[in-house]
Amino acid sequence: MTQDNIPRSSEDIRESFLAFFEKYQHRRMPSAPLIPKNDPTLLFTNAGMVPFKDFFLGQRQPPHDRVTSVQKCVRAGGKHNDLEWVGVTPRHHTFFEMLGNFSFGDYFKREAIAFAWEYLTDVVQLSPKRLWITVFETDDEAVDYWRETAGPDVCILRLGEAENFWSMGDTGPCGPCSEVIYDRGERHRCSAETCAIGACDCDRWLEIWNLVFMQYDRDEAGELHPLEQTGIDTGMGLERMASVLQNVASDYDTDLFRPLIAALEKLTGHQYAGTDVRADFAFRVIADHIRACAFLIADGVFPSNEGRGYVLRRILRRAYRFGVELGFEEPFLWQLIDTVVDQLGGIYPELRERQAFMRDILRKEEARFAETLDQGMALLEEVIQKTKANGNTTIGAAEAFILYDTFGFPIDLLEDVAFERGLSVDREGFEEKMAVQRQQARAARGGDGFELDADATARALGDLPETQFAGYDALEDEAEVLALLQKDGRSSRAGAGEDVHVVLDRTPFYAEAGGQVGDSGLLEGSDVTVHIRKAWSLGDGRILHTGEVKDGVLVPGVTVRAQVDAGRRLEIARHHTATHLLHAILREVLGSHVQQAGSLVVEDRLRFDFTHPDPVSPDQQREIERRVNDVILSAHPVHIRQMPREQAVAEGALALFESQYQEHVRVIDIPGVSAELCGGCHVQNTAELGLFKILSESSVGAGLRRLEAVVGWGVIDWLRRREDVLAQMAALMESTPEALPERLEDVLAEKRALSRRVQQLESELGQVQVDALLEDAIEVAGIRVLAAQVEVPDVERLREMADAFRAKLKSAAVILAQSEGEKVILVGAATPDAVSKGIDMGRLVRELGQTLGGGGGGRPDMAQAGGSQPEKLPVLLKKARCKMKARLE
Repeated sequence: MTQDNIPRSSEDIRESFLAFFEKYQHRRMPSAPLIPKNDPTLLFTNAGMVPFKDFFLGQRQPPHDRVTSVQKCVRAGGKHNDLEWVGVTPRHHTFFEMLGNFSFGDYFKREAIAFAWEYLTDVVQLSPKRLWITVFETDDEAVDYWRETAGPDVCILRLGEAENFWSMGDTGPCGPCSEVIYDRGERHRCSAETCAIGACDCDRWLEIWNLVFMQYDRDEAGELHPLEQTGIDTGMGLERMASVLQNVASDYDTDLFRPLIAALEKLTGHQYAGTDVRADFAFRVIADHIRACAFLIADGVFPSNEGRGYVLRRILRRAYRFGVELGFEEPFLWQLIDTVVDQLGGIYPELRERQAFMRDILRKEEARFAETLDQGMALLEEVIQKTKANGNTTIGAAEAFILYDTFGFPIDLLEDVAFERGLSVDREGFEEKMAVQRQQARAARGGDGFELDADATARALGDLPETQFAGYDALEDEAEVLALLQKDGRSSRAGAGEDVHVVLDRTPFYAEAGGQVGDSGLLEGSDVTVHIRKAWSLGDGRILHTGEVKDGVLVPGVTVRAQVDAGRRLEIARHHTATHLLHAILREVLGSHVQQAGSLVVEDRLRFDFTHPDPVSPDQQREIERRVNDVILSAHPVHIRQMPREQAVAEGALALFESQYQEHVRVIDIPGVSAELCGGCHVQNTAELGLFKILSESSVGAGLRRLEAVVGWGVIDWLRRREDVLAQMAALMESTPEALPERLEDVLAEKRALSRRVQQLESELGQVQVDALLEDAIEVAGIRVLAAQVEVPDVERLREMADAFRAKLKSAAVILAQSEGEKVILVGAATPDAVSKGIDMGRLVRELGQTLGGGGGGRPDMAQAGGSQPEKLPVLLKKARCKMKARLE
């Protein structure tokens, strides 16, 4: 705290807020990751309440009735997108921190209002005269509580649904809200005569806190129904509160941004808040965007062309482009990572843990985009000139799509540049082309065409209870068939040969989750058998068993014997345990920055995606294999424990993909090697894995690598296949497997000798052709001119022959052609004196290539082109000789 006891630094504001609500029995919760867990409706955590949605919906039990948090948020994609406002206003950001207090069925409006007023007027000591309150127009209850708390003179405005009614979505929990507005004073007032709260969005009226009173459930018809359990969700932006308490005009003047701006000033030599308005804008954009880049990468998002990765790439590239405007010619954003870490690494330790990794990812992505920007801007300039020349003011969708699809040129960047040049972009047409491309990609991926939409299925099942999973302890169980689903929805029967989804009251079948595939097996009743291909979850605790009725008729209400394919389950469990071992060993060998980014566990292999900037070298792969196999052969026990999440994390268990606030968790513990939160199936001892073998290593995106591996019988199968290949090679080479290296060396030596002899003969043949064609060369102005078709095996020999002509003739202009099938290759060569007299092989050969249905080009003295219409070649060569002759004359 500062001497006047008012928290003013951003660090003090965070702590004062959390401590204040702890005083009122709120549990302090850590920030959840920026990637929401099990929430396909959101790209990013964009508000403080996102990690608590399940508690508000009543789908999970909260850890406490009252909690408080400082949540890291990103609003740069999807429904909530502030990207285009960044730098334009003093208060919009892609990344920000949201302070909040929450109640799950405990206190409601009166207490929430009292807490807010006490914090604002007593803790941070804002003047009540500068605070305005807005409420939903019919919320008389909130008005009464504000007057009760703040006094009869408090300024209260009633506003409509657009301003003061909050919804989680089109349906679901919602309710009126109340915003606290801070009056920054007359000097921030805009020039509009109607300047006022609700009628103006100028910098005078700053919303600093929003109190949401969740008390309704909106159905699909739009009707509001009272919730059984009301809730409180509040949000206060740290950046805005810091600007108020530090008495600065903009968030960018607070201690959250000034260190970054100072670092940019040092790197560029420019001064912020100087006379260059465009430079100031660039400073603000870069300072904002680098924070978002750092936090997104630290939370496992990597640059790509879709989803979250595309948003990150868009933010990064936008920042880089503004850096170019400040004079940067090389990657620079990565140099700002250290400043972000120095500021926030103590509060968010993931930044410090992945500092070097973040720098490396940014540096490589910047370098990649620098090439894209140069190429794309050159092509864009051509597009702009062509658009204007045709009298148009809109860049067409086709041109925009080519820039994006071929050069990776972001559509938003295209729109920025077009706007600066007085043009627009056919965004609607571009999106249509993107939709077609996505549809084609989905079609290429294919699918079994049988899976149902999860939401539609959940609605069809109504209020059926959760499926009780018994598969950890048994692979067979008696179960009741609760419902059947087929392509047309709920079904009363399924006969032999029909596909069906089966819902049971309990099951030993593991539903696909956490990278592990679902179990397969049988359902057997007295008169029916169903082959189950896989089990999968609706995400609400209910498990569907997808399969085919082999004989008999299946109807709801019957009892069946559910039997998991035990052999397949064991192989899956082996590969799942191996995945945990691989993760742990990767962190040992490559570094603690390694973080799981996805996995697939099936019966015959495992696939593991992880964060790492460089390829895993063969030596590193061998070391990883050695260490994993050492653990396997040491026969480590595999312990499975249930414990409070906080205890598991405190004991060092990895919790990368578990819900941030789940109270009790399942820990897979291999003592001294690995401890990880996981709901999957595992062996009891590492010795059951047999052996471990890496099959492949590859890249799946910027900063993302993939390993595929096998264990157990998979290794035996792999060895057998290699033995078979080795035996076949030995037979072909008339050798033994042991003697193959020596025999191959002999064969390669013979091949090299033969290759040298072939090259010698081809060269001699080329010389013969050169000598034979010399007589066809004509002399024009002292330059020997030749255009002829020759027989050579490849373009390399064609270039050698052109050089040979040029050397023999001393002063020459030569065009040689070679054709094979439908392919034509042209090479042009000219001596310096021929070039000085007007010969330009680059232009001439390019024209010939275009006439042949292809293209090419090069320098005036040496050029190459290709085409696909060899029937035109004789006539074209005559024309080429005439053109060279005319040029020299």
